[in-house]
Amino acid sequence: MDSGENSYRRYLNGDESAFGEIVELYFDKLTFFINGYVHDVHASEDVAIETMTELVIHPGRFAFRSSLKTYLFSVGRHKALNFLKKRRRENLTELSEADAADRASLERDVLAGERQKALAAAMAELPAEQRTAVHLVYLEGLSYRDAAKVLGKSEKQVDNLLSAAKKRLRAELEKEGIEL
Repeated sequence: MDSGENSYRRYLNGDESAFGEIVELYFDKLTFFINGYVHDVHASEDVAIETMTELVIHPGRFAFRSSLKTYLFSVGRHKALNFLKKRRRENLTELSEADAADRASLERDVLAGERQKALAAAMAELPAEQRTAVHLVYLEGLSYRDAAKVLGKSEKQVDNLLSAAKKRLRAELEKEGIEL
C-alpha cells in the first residue's frame, strides 16, 4: 500500500488534511494525463478536479483493490472521454445550427439569384415601352405621373403598360416556377 492509500484511509477516518496530501500527490499527474485526451489545460484541470471530488462524493467506490493512483487515472480517463463526447455533441449542435443557418442563407441567395435571372430574362422579352415603364416605376421609384412625363404618356397609359407588363412577367416567371 502506497502513501496515497494511507492518506485516503486517514481521510475516510476523519483526517481532513489527508485529502490535501492526495491532491498534492496526484493532481498534477492526473491533469497531465487527462490533457493527453482533452488537449486543453483548463478543461483538463476541471476534469481532474471532478475526478478528485469523486473520492469525496462517493467514498465507497474506491475499494482498495488497486492503487489509488490507478483508480484516479481510470476515473479521470472515463471523465475525459465523457467530456470529449459532450464537447463533440455541443460542437455538432452548434455546427448543425450554424450549418442550417448557412444553408438557409445560401438557399435564399441562390433562389434570389435565380429569381433575379428569371426576372431579367422575362423583362428582356417585354416590349420596350412596358420594360421602360416597369423600370421607371418599380426600379427607379418614380410616381405614375413622373413616369408618364418621361414616357410622354398619360398616367392611365402608364397604368395600362404596367398592368400588361405584370401579366407578361407573371406568366413568364410561372413557366419557370417562380412567383412574382
